[in-house]
Amino acid sequence: MMSLTLQRIPVFTTPLFCRWSSKVFQRHCSRMKMRVSDALASKETGTNVRIQGWVRSVRPQKDNLFLNVNDGSSLQPLQVVAGSHLNTRDLTFGCAVDITGTLEKSPSKKQNVELQAQRIEVVGECNPVDFPFKIKERHSLEYVRQFPHLRCRTNAFSSLLRIRSEASAAIQSFFRDNSYLQIHTPVITSNDCEGAGELFQVKPAGDKNDSDDPNPHFFSVPAYLTVSGQLHLEVMAGAFSAVYTFGPTFRAENSQSRRHLAEFYMVEAEIAFTESLDDLMKDQVDLMLKRKFNIISYTEAIDILKSSSQNFTFSTEWGCDLQTEHEKFLVKHCGNVPVFVINYPYELKPFYARDNQDQPKHTAAAVDLLVPEVGELCGGSLREERLELLSQRLAHAGLKDTYEWYLQLREFGSVPHGGFGMGFERYLLCILGLHNIKDVIPFARFSHSCLL
Repeated sequence: MMSLTLQRIPVFTTPLFCRWSSKVFQRHCSRMKMRVSDALASKETGTNVRIQGWVRSVRPQKDNLFLNVNDGSSLQPLQVVAGSHLNTRDLTFGCAVDITGTLEKSPSKKQNVELQAQRIEVVGECNPVDFPFKIKERHSLEYVRQFPHLRCRTNAFSSLLRIRSEASAAIQSFFRDNSYLQIHTPVITSNDCEGAGELFQVKPAGDKNDSDDPNPHFFSVPAYLTVSGQLHLEVMAGAFSAVYTFGPTFRAENSQSRRHLAEFYMVEAEIAFTESLDDLMKDQVDLMLKRKFNIISYTEAIDILKSSSQNFTFSTEWGCDLQTEHEKFLVKHCGNVPVFVINYPYELKPFYARDNQDQPKHTAAAVDLLVPEVGELCGGSLREERLELLSQRLAHAGLKDTYEWYLQLREFGSVPHGGFGMGFERYLLCILGLHNIKDVIPFARFSHSCLL
């Protein structure tokens, strides 16, 4: 029988393909797509590039057309210079464009390079008359807030979102560099970690509450949107020495104040084998502050408030819960630097806070971090690892059956541990010096408002 041998020809090495691919590659490189931030930083003039973005200004002249174009990668736009013949009626402020041209050194001192356009294509038209943001007007954050679907087009909010992205990356980097394990804690939960009852209950949209169903709950138990990932982190702290989570949390607090949101992001950490609030404060300082700070006890805080001549709206007696006006006053009194307040009254803190057993004051090993203008930024505590004390407190609160699993954590290899949580949006308020928390989150959710 005749045998037939087929020789496989490596097509990608044939001279014909090499010549063809070289031409395609050169054509591709001659129109290399580039971000505005990279174009502004480029020192290679004479390069043919392609820019895609949105027009921030249009200045037509007799012979030339000047555009400022941005794609969100930089606060500074890229100046585009074109012949007047490339100007069209739909080339307006706010429109989306695709531009090909040559990157050249700019004669202006305002920028190092500019794009000499050879082709301008309007990808998406924009009517500047109807567009709510006007080219020569400065819009307040309150005005911009009315347009959650468009406010990312403004310089102020786009800059804020870039900072938010960098801050998020820095937080993740801190935990990774310090050997924390990231845990994705659930958004839907059956527990109320804070015990304040400000919960959003989760039900199917078509729930008809069938009275014949012996168990009407979708999850067989009432389920809620999480107010904190702490209890789930405590579970993980039984197997890992340091864990953290960074994700959305929810509070059904009927408030429209400048400090509250119904949905916000929390950074939470849990550390095993620690018996000191100093360990918690050290990580908070390393994570956020890197600056001077003070530490005072709750008792000292109350003494400061009581000796003040300021007329506070809320009580300043020992055992009162510190309000925002108290927190801001304490920060100002201590030199307008961040202040750690430690050892709060035992009854003010949730069931998991460790009992200091320091009668007659009776405090819990808890700590809050107060910062200028914002007030409370972080809250944390050592956790009660002693089974008998924890069991007694849960029984007193009528929660022993609900948190039977939590008690079991103390039965099987429990260790002293503690943790803290930080509101990410409040952190952004702190570092940016802004006043309204609704201006540091892409889509604000608060009572009577859920746009988009």
